[in-house]
Amino acid sequence: MGEAEPDAHRPARPPHQRQGRSPPLTAWRSYQDFEWTVNAYGLSFAVLLMTGAMLGDRYGRRLVFTAELALFTAASVACALAPGVGWLIAARAVQGAGAALVMPLAMALLSAAHPPPDRPRALGLFAGLTGLAVVAGPVVGGAVTQGLAWQWIFWLNLPIGLAVIPLVRRHVEESRGGERGVDVGGLLLVTGAALGLVWGLVRSNASGWGSVEVIGPLIAGAVCGAAFVAWQRVAERPMVPLGLFRLPGFAAGNIAGVFLYASLYGALFFTAQYFQTGRGDTPLSAGLHLLAWTAPVTVVAPLAGRLTNRVGARPPAALGLALQAAGMGWLALIATPSAPYWEMIAPMVIAGTGVSMAMPAAQTAVLNAVAPEQIGKASGVFNTGRQLGGAFGVAVLALVFGKAGSYEEPAAFTDGFTAAIAAGGALSLAGSVAALTIPRHRITRAPTPAAPVLTTKR
Repeated sequence: MGEAEPDAHRPARPPHQRQGRSPPLTAWRSYQDFEWTVNAYGLSFAVLLMTGAMLGDRYGRRLVFTAELALFTAASVACALAPGVGWLIAARAVQGAGAALVMPLAMALLSAAHPPPDRPRALGLFAGLTGLAVVAGPVVGGAVTQGLAWQWIFWLNLPIGLAVIPLVRRHVEESRGGERGVDVGGLLLVTGAALGLVWGLVRSNASGWGSVEVIGPLIAGAVCGAAFVAWQRVAERPMVPLGLFRLPGFAAGNIAGVFLYASLYGALFFTAQYFQTGRGDTPLSAGLHLLAWTAPVTVVAPLAGRLTNRVGARPPAALGLALQAAGMGWLALIATPSAPYWEMIAPMVIAGTGVSMAMPAAQTAVLNAVAPEQIGKASGVFNTGRQLGGAFGVAVLALVFGKAGSYEEPAAFTDGFTAAIAAGGALSLAGSVAALTIPRHRITRAPTPAAPVLTTKR
């Protein structure tokens, strides 16, 4: 793909190719180079999530977590020092691999360290802390791209990695899964399935849904996925025991999670562009304007964890997804190129509050449904669904955007944006319906230091 004008199947050009935007981050040879710095990270991240969970179960979650956090930090430094675009893309792929192996193990370590009565609160706090990255990312990225060299985006990861690694080694106990064998066949098949599906989804906007580059990987991914399911039925030590999907909380929580992240990632992808392309904001202003959506997670998610402890995962998951849908629908009704920002604050706060409620609740439903030795596998499945859902959401909303609008002028972009954000609301509403099937279990503390008691309301 060259530097032709965007059409219905293409995302926006890099900021420096649009009039009045900030200078280039680096000397891109083409927009395809710019796109692959994003895709290289996303592909390796999606493909290796289940691998990270398996390695942690096999060799020790703390050991693998710290090793891969070191890999992520080193890859960030390599990104900052990259002498050219090719090196940057390669370093981004390694960075994504490190993140993929860290993410499921973070959830698994946290869940293994807390019994079910304490787990919702811990996951809510975890969501709130990780939400700081969601809050700070657009603001810091906008400030860096406007005022500093682009390399500082990657240098920021170095002090974080150097601080977290010794803290984890000193304060987090080692834990493993119950099985020591490695399901090599399952690992290869699930990797092929994730690679094919995510490749097809992320390339659908640039190449078109009817292209061989998209259809071929999607078919190959589907075939690998079907083969993976068949293999898990007969494998001696299955990577993902299929019996987990017969657990109502595990199945419903994962389905709700897929819709949650499909809606969220797709909506944020286009909202960030709306502020810059539709309204003409600078990157820093766009990041600041997004705070109304992203900031609630730091406050609401920990509170939602406590609420989940009291009422179970179903109410906050279903209500949160419904609130996110309502906020997106409201935003779709009022967004115009000249709409004052203050009118958009309320719908974005509602959507941000909703996702902050649903996120820890869906995670809790999945992880509390399995035995302690299966937490690593459950975390890997949930995070893989999260990444696939995110790629699916961006692809679906981009398809809707292409049917209703274009990048030719602010008004045309806003037409596409309102249609896309409404589609995101529909995905969130579907997730709310799925969340209603989460079992109404409320975990309470036993009167003595015994195992947690599971109270079921019917």
